[in-house]
Amino acid sequence: MDRITRMQSKYRQLFGEPNPSAPQTDPEFMAILQHLIFGEVFFTGDLSDQERELITVVVLAVNQTLPQLKAHTAAALNVGVTPLEVREVVYQCAPFIGFPKTLNAVAVINEVFKERGIELPLPEQGTTSEADRFEQGQAIQQPIYGNEIREGLKGLPESLRDAMPDFLTAFGFGDFYTRGSLDTAQRELLVLCILAALGGVDAQISAHARGNLQVGNSLEKQLTALIHCFPYIGFPRALNAIRKVQEAGERAE
Repeated sequence: MDRITRMQSKYRQLFGEPNPSAPQTDPEFMAILQHLIFGEVFFTGDLSDQERELITVVVLAVNQTLPQLKAHTAAALNVGVTPLEVREVVYQCAPFIGFPKTLNAVAVINEVFKERGIELPLPEQGTTSEADRFEQGQAIQQPIYGNEIREGLKGLPESLRDAMPDFLTAFGFGDFYTRGSLDTAQRELLVLCILAALGGVDAQISAHARGNLQVGNSLEKQLTALIHCFPYIGFPRALNAIRKVQEAGERAE
């Protein structure tokens, strides 16, 4: 199939039949967008449609492009992503973009869930308690990343040097990586895409590229995910992240 035929088929799969009566103010631009994303990018590399839509959801949440997030939340559900999975990928953004932006994204996905008749709140997915969230987070973090954050901040005043490493372990890993519906490999791949969308975080992209390799996400899978991100984040950020992942792969050889 040529890319236009592929686009038409993929678009219907994701969004349903286009509305021919909908007003079109910029048909040329929309044709460029749709032919590229749904006729080419979706067919580059080996990712499932479910993986691609989850990546798209997190990138749109990072970008705070909320109308598009609403459309792709519906598309994710249309290709078989569960509501719990959609919610988890949005929750996973919180350590990287902060709570206010994450809450904006949560409001959008909940709007779609309500429109679909999905009962809220969704079932709880937390697996830790106040007593063990640090230890459970450490059990995930330590084999992948060791003590690099704690070592990097050991020059801070004694009263402050453990604050951020402890928050990262208990909050970033304990409160999120331990939750249900996504495994560690899925979370690491999505975090790489979150960081690529943020831009300006080269050290974190390099670290999570190595982390992805540790949890079994191949170099090719990481690169495919970043190629999928590029229409939503632009060439500069995507290419920068791709280079960092390449470098991590070379060092791992």
